[in-house]
Amino acid sequence: MIRAWIMAAVLMACAGTATANCRQALVLALDVSGSVDAREYHLQMGGVAAALDSAEVRNRLMAMPAAPVRLAIFEWSGAADQAIIVPWTEIDSEVTLDGVIAKLRSTERREATPATALGVAVKEGHRLLNQQPDCLKKTLDISGDGKSNLGPRPRDIRMQIDDGNITVNALVIGVDDPQMGDIRQAEIAELSSYFRADVIMGPDAFVQTAIGFPDYARAMKEKLIRELEGLVFSELKAEALIASPLR
Repeated sequence: MIRAWIMAAVLMACAGTATANCRQALVLALDVSGSVDAREYHLQMGGVAAALDSAEVRNRLMAMPAAPVRLAIFEWSGAADQAIIVPWTEIDSEVTLDGVIAKLRSTERREATPATALGVAVKEGHRLLNQQPDCLKKTLDISGDGKSNLGPRPRDIRMQIDDGNITVNALVIGVDDPQMGDIRQAEIAELSSYFRADVIMGPDAFVQTAIGFPDYARAMKEKLIRELEGLVFSELKAEALIASPLR
């Protein structure tokens, strides 16, 4: 425990934020608009649960218990249809993480308008991240299978919130060939380009793709590993500093 606190202190000092006690605030925003049917809803919820339950993601989340990740999850569709599934939770133990996973697996779909208010969802994610001012890193992950069709444009919201303090990544769900699945889903290359141009922002922002909802668990796992890799690398640097003799 003492070693973990020392590593956390070194990491925070290197980041210039010695008063912080949270290494990352992470918001997952899940698309439950009208284009997502009941089967796909459960594939999405189960996919997030499976990703969090994977050994690779667990290890990264548990890497620095003295400076844990804080996680919040909400679902979105229309302009007034954001709903918190998991409120801000400090992932400081396996038991806490298991509770989040169980909540996701037991969540049932609620009634919501079928619209896709992507700009509003980004704004809501930004609002939630602002509730965690002491976290070294702030990340919004937004999943979607279509373009915004209601409310402010995501690119306009991005201009309003781009203060350099947050990263917005995207998980785009689509199909390679619309003839192989629902024609309501945009062809994945086009949809990825849209999210890349209009939605993502911040340091090292990226778009992850899932070939349909059955591929969602794999895509979410890879995205979480990529987002948490930098934190693990920072931990290794801190450990190297601790092991070095004082000069």
